[in-house]
Amino acid sequence: MRADSIAFYAKKGRAEKRAVAVLLAALVSVLAVTAARFAVRAPEAPSASDAATVGAQLVTAAWNGAAATEEPVQVRARRAYCYNILLSGVDDAGGGSDTNLLLRFDAANRQMDLVSLPRDTLLHHEWPSNKLNYAYALGGSERLASEIENLLGVPVDYTVSVDLRGFVSLVDRIGGVDFDVPVRMDYDDPAQELHIHLAPGLQHLNGQQAMGVVRFRKNNDGSGYPDADIGRIRTQQAFLKALAQKAVCLENAPALAQLASSYVKTDLSLGNLVWLGSEALRIGAEGAVFRTLPGDGAGYYRGESVYVLDPEATLALVNEALNPYDAPISAEELDILVP
Repeated sequence: MRADSIAFYAKKGRAEKRAVAVLLAALVSVLAVTAARFAVRAPEAPSASDAATVGAQLVTAAWNGAAATEEPVQVRARRAYCYNILLSGVDDAGGGSDTNLLLRFDAANRQMDLVSLPRDTLLHHEWPSNKLNYAYALGGSERLASEIENLLGVPVDYTVSVDLRGFVSLVDRIGGVDFDVPVRMDYDDPAQELHIHLAPGLQHLNGQQAMGVVRFRKNNDGSGYPDADIGRIRTQQAFLKALAQKAVCLENAPALAQLASSYVKTDLSLGNLVWLGSEALRIGAEGAVFRTLPGDGAGYYRGESVYVLDPEATLALVNEALNPYDAPISAEELDILVP
């Protein structure tokens, strides 16, 4: 893992833990309002088949038009009540998933590991764009999940996607959010009707401005975060914490529930969501850890700027934070391209 990434995560302290606690409380309160009438139960997860080493490769082959071959499915024991859930912020106008995190929710061991997946992460394909973000444009959450499985060698059990229009509506519904914008942001993309113009410093952001902050990558002149995608991810995490602190109160719960029903898509049932929320509150802030896939954002592949993963550091992170199995993931189960 890069030294600047390690230094960033080493600085997390009590303030972050309080923010995580607020996020957990928000999840439980909103889900309680939306799903009180539904059966509360733990999600189901594959227990007999190794979806990462066999299933993901077959799915990816099918996507690419290759003939699927019959292969024996290896049996691999999974941890009880341990799930990998893909959380995505979706930009339908741009055709991609702008923000992606993979959450390993380990209820039995009272731990939640959230790993940010840089959108420019290089995939092992010969596409017009080999970036992770392009996978969503090709096949939505299903394709994105299968590519992550193939890349990291772990299963993605469930997906949760949030439309960015819902993000804008949420910020406006709670009256905006105070946030310290870290850098000057001047970017225009007429094709997406995206215009971001913000000075650095503490200010009150409305929904459209907040969306600009979390989506910003670089200015029109090419300047921006010195550490590229890592800086963007750092800002996204900081804003989400500020948003949670403002949003959580009982009078906001019905409005948040309505927004969730309109802008959130998931293959988890409402009863599953309530169970997860209750378990998250039981786990508490001490059991939540944030990480980022380790790599180099200054790489290039076929003339395109990409985020190249560090194979050894990625394997270590996968086994530490994303592996739901009893046995470790091997290097051969990852599919990382290093130009």
